[in-house]
Amino acid sequence: MHVSAKSLGLEKLPVADRLALIEELWDGFSIEPGSLSLTPEQSAELAQRVAEDNEFPEEALDGDAVIAELEARFTKKS
Repeated sequence: MHVSAKSLGLEKLPVADRLALIEELWDGFSIEPGSLSLTPEQSAELAQRVAEDNEFPEEALDGDAVIAELEARFTKKS
């Protein structure tokens, strides 16, 4: 059986709850260093993004800032 967000009814949850669930799922991943390898294209893209972040650190956002921005954008204002 294929499990999907729709089959679990996750689309019915409020956005803030879905974001919290995503964060919980993400935190549950335990990846050993070196267990996943990048393609040459992915390595090049990552190197480019790191170089841009190093060149323009004021434009980089940390994870907490991204989550706050998403919550502000997608959480209904009452």
